[in-house]
Amino acid sequence: MSHLPSPPQKHKGEHKGHGLPRGSERGSSSRDKDRSVTVSSTVPMPVGGKGSRTSCSPSTLQKVPNRLINEKSPYLLQHAYNPVDWYPWGQEAFDKARKENKPIFLSVGYSTCHWCHMMEEESFQNEEIGRLLSEDFVSVKVDREERPDVDKVYMTFVQATSSGGGWPMNVWLTPNLQPFVGGTYFPPEDGLTRVGFRTVLLRIREQWKQNKTTLLENSQRVTTALLARSEISMGDRQVPPSAATMNSRCFQQLDEGYDEEYGGFAEAPKFPTPVILNFLFSYWLSHRLTQDGSRAQQMALHTLKMMANGGIRDHVGQGFHRYSTDRQWHIPHFEKMLYDQAQLAVAYTQAFQISGDEFYSDVAKGILQYVARNLSHRSGGFYSAEDADSPPERGMRPKEGAFYVWTVKEVQQLLPEPVLGATEPLTSGQLLMKHYGLTEAGNISPSQDPKGELQGQNVLTVRYSLELTAARFGLDVDAVRTLLNTGLEKLFQARKHRPKPHLDSKMLAAWNGLMVSGYAVTGAVLGLERLITCAINGAKFLKRHMFDVARGRLMRTCYAGPGGTVEHSNPPCWGFLEDYAFVVRGLLDLYEASQESSWLEWALRLQDTQDRLFWDTRGGGYFCSEAELGAGLPLRLKDDQDGAEPSANSVSAHNLLRLHGFTGHKDWMDKCVCLLTAFSERMRRVPVALPEMVRALSAHQQTLKQIVICGDPQAKDTKALLQCVHSIYIPNKVLILANGDPSSFLSRQLPFLSTLRRLEDRATAYVCENQACSMPITEPNELRKLLHQ
Repeated sequence: MSHLPSPPQKHKGEHKGHGLPRGSERGSSSRDKDRSVTVSSTVPMPVGGKGSRTSCSPSTLQKVPNRLINEKSPYLLQHAYNPVDWYPWGQEAFDKARKENKPIFLSVGYSTCHWCHMMEEESFQNEEIGRLLSEDFVSVKVDREERPDVDKVYMTFVQATSSGGGWPMNVWLTPNLQPFVGGTYFPPEDGLTRVGFRTVLLRIREQWKQNKTTLLENSQRVTTALLARSEISMGDRQVPPSAATMNSRCFQQLDEGYDEEYGGFAEAPKFPTPVILNFLFSYWLSHRLTQDGSRAQQMALHTLKMMANGGIRDHVGQGFHRYSTDRQWHIPHFEKMLYDQAQLAVAYTQAFQISGDEFYSDVAKGILQYVARNLSHRSGGFYSAEDADSPPERGMRPKEGAFYVWTVKEVQQLLPEPVLGATEPLTSGQLLMKHYGLTEAGNISPSQDPKGELQGQNVLTVRYSLELTAARFGLDVDAVRTLLNTGLEKLFQARKHRPKPHLDSKMLAAWNGLMVSGYAVTGAVLGLERLITCAINGAKFLKRHMFDVARGRLMRTCYAGPGGTVEHSNPPCWGFLEDYAFVVRGLLDLYEASQESSWLEWALRLQDTQDRLFWDTRGGGYFCSEAELGAGLPLRLKDDQDGAEPSANSVSAHNLLRLHGFTGHKDWMDKCVCLLTAFSERMRRVPVALPEMVRALSAHQQTLKQIVICGDPQAKDTKALLQCVHSIYIPNKVLILANGDPSSFLSRQLPFLSTLRRLEDRATAYVCENQACSMPITEPNELRKLLHQ
């Protein structure tokens, strides 16, 4: 296997497997300097690179659609008018490649990806490039969010044979779907130091004609090597590694990479990575009397506070952007992803549980307010993402961040009112600009805006505490808070008149499952029934629109149709492992928040289906895709990194432990042990790459608490005990409501529940561990003391 060395700059894409989890850099920012093409191959091939973004004239656009016009994916539909003979992923394309003996050009991306837009505009709308792709290749477009299995397989190839990966991902395959060249973004034409996409196509065409046998042999050799490298199995191991050792190593690795000043765990770009924060909170709980425990809590809380004060948070409309392009969390890549909102809502809620500081709960509520307003379908489901790019004004070319940035002039015009009582002449606009760091020249450095698109623009980022801003102008803190909130609301109303970023209205079962968790956990902890109702509506949506009752299977996707309808692809795209794992987690969280056992029953059924479709009976753990759906792909993988989203195997380990706690079914505990054992080598090698799984390992080797509340679910005393449990951070527990009915679902699963009695006809709590229960408790304060032990 050979490939040319990649250029010295960093790649466009995500690191996997050898460092801190950074999240998927699903495309990248046009202001993010450390991005360049990566290309990998099994024969010497040209290395591409960034080129300038050129605008296409209307004459270059194809007026007649290609076959992608029949797809539902917003990403595929964005390419439906390219002058390229695109195929969706499927047998028709594969048969054509084999019949005509042509290589397959596979292009993978998603609809809110900035660099995917760039390559589409520069290359896929180009007539000459379109002819090359249509005549000499079978060109296939894939939405990575619809087919994560296809994305993972070929991203594994790109990352293994180059310096990194990212989107758009472009890979050339044999007709048997084996990769032989791969890369990310290519400019359309040759530059001083980069070979353009057109040249790459011409050289691959020539190689296919002259050296096809060598290409095929090398491709087979690479595939065989990847199979061996990607195998995750129990092997001869009988038990998982020591949780204490893995915990300590994971914490030490995070501690070494921690940014003392700004929080987070990298220089730049910086990702939220909630899986790391979850680990640190769990580590604090089990080490809270030690110096390391205090350090873990401080690292997590400081990171969350710095993120919430930074420009990565949308201070005007709430919610969080995808990542920060700088160390300070100041200038973001402006894309907003559903899965970030879901996980961050939980992280900020947990921070509130641990610290009692309402700053964190306010951030969590703001996230969910944003999701309800911008990412919610009227039937209860949740959309995937909002784009980073939008036109500054109608009819103009889209620019990244245009919807979110402000000039000093705009703010002054919107907030001209004088502030009474200040020690110097002051308007509401000047107060807001001081607090959020706006300047006449703009607060975006030229290094983060190489094309000069954001000159004079500002990203709101909290520069001072309310107390400091109040002291600076001799004002009362509450008055400053009110003035700033009023000012932000006026900016929000003004922003409504700007052209909005593109909404990816695709709905994914996995991310909807995460969002059900986000609403359920936050609603339960804060005692807000309206949030729990949103979680219930999300679960109802999943059951109504993304679950085939007859087959007992989840569907991966559905789409917003006209007039608030919901549409599906035909044939449907069936769920992957992450869909089952994340939905099961959401349902378990929803049961604990609502105490409606129907959600728990559905979770059990989905887990049974997950085990049947994805469990590796020989090696342990779960494959990412079912064997039938992935037929023809050269690899069947098990995801081995907790990144922007947790690994589905990590989440499944937690789910199996919780399901065992809810039911006592030994099979699920056995599966959890097998799974953790299968991933032993991965955890030992780089525990920081699997913080969520290390957390599951710790939960398995500790004792899970079964907290049982006996009482009428509508009674005040029952609700008081439930709220007491919800208010405390206890990650390694299951919360069970026993209503005294021996025929209830949970009583049938756990017969010992029928032996627990109410004390003096009052709601009564029991804390059970290792098949032994505490004395009955009726007072929330007493329960709190016991749970804090």
